Amino acid sequence: MDIRIPTLLLDEYKCRQNIKYMAEKANKNQVNFRPHFKTHQSAEIGNWFAESGITSITVSSIQMAEYFANAGWKDILIAFPVNILEIDSLNKLAKKINLHLLLESVETTKFLIDNLKFKSGIYIKIDTGYHRTGLSSDDAKIIKEIASLIKNSKHLTFTGVLTHAGHSYDSQNTKEILNIHKHSIQQLQQVKKIVSNIFPDCIISVGDTPTCSLATDFNGVDEIRPGNFVFYDVMQSYLGSCNYKQIAVAQACPIVAKHPSRNEIVIYGGGIHFSTESIKDNIKGNNLGLVVKIHEKGWGMPLTNTYLASVSQEHGIIKTTFDNFDFFNIGELIGILPVHSCLTANLMSHFTTLDNKKIEKFRFSS
Repeated sequence: MDIRIPTLLLDEYKCRQNIKYMAEKANKNQVNFRPHFKTHQSAEIGNWFAESGITSITVSSIQMAEYFANAGWKDILIAFPVNILEIDSLNKLAKKINLHLLLESVETTKFLIDNLKFKSGIYIKIDTGYHRTGLSSDDAKIIKEIASLIKNSKHLTFTGVLTHAGHSYDSQNTKEILNIHKHSIQQLQQVKKIVSNIFPDCIISVGDTPTCSLATDFNGVDEIRPGNFVFYDVMQSYLGSCNYKQIAVAQACPIVAKHPSRNEIVIYGGGIHFSTESIKDNIKGNNLGLVVKIHEKGWGMPLTNTYLASVSQEHGIIKTTFDNFDFFNIGELIGILPVHSCLTANLMSHFTTLDNKKIEKFRFSS
């Protein structure tokens, strides 16, 4: 591979296997699979999902929805609270696709009733413990009011209730993740009962990668929307959602300097190439990514006690051991498995496959 600058490598086989695994899991559990495309943000990778029979998707912005609508997707959920300042763009999008939106306030619901010109499906966002956004399952009065407003509106069509159990990322073990999964479903079922007199066909939609990867019981769930699983990452491996062999992306970075007195390697690859999310553990301290050796067919397993410890704008500092130090040579490439593949991929303009094919992706423009 002729790589001279930080380049996000994509193992197409692993990626396709991850897609196949989750699609088969959804099919086995008889739930609709509406994968979140914010992780890969690529029309071509989207086609790999379509080859597995996927017809409905999730995105995180109107601009991303427009990108995938232009790529041929007709059933798109924007899993972000409606920004009423973008109503003109919403109307253009709703005119040409089966658009679904997220609501969690009476104010925004009334605004859409007055300003949305085309039919759109509506999910009510429920906070089941992440505490980022959404209504509590105990907010029965507000939930009923939103449901009643939707029922009497011209262009709003109620779809169901939805959550993202992002607090699963803070779990210490599989048991905690599965408890979050169970508790989230219970809360959504509670909300479903609240709106059942108005909307008896209310669906329940859940979406985080840890619970969707580890859970085997989806009783009561109608739809899953994981996104990170398409690539997985170091964080998911720490959580137990995947193993290292399933991680489908690695940032290839040139080695530019070595400091033997402190067992540190300097790479061309910094804060503009990596998510600054980190994992803290007793062995590695602040871990921004695990280090792997790049070879013609991809990359190997992470090197022992060797990790990306810090980044500035262009620099990355790898800490390693005395025994591993001589594995690194100036001018060679080293691979970094990212802690968070979603944010790392978002920083890069494209992916490069192991057979040197460039895969373009969505780029936000204001």
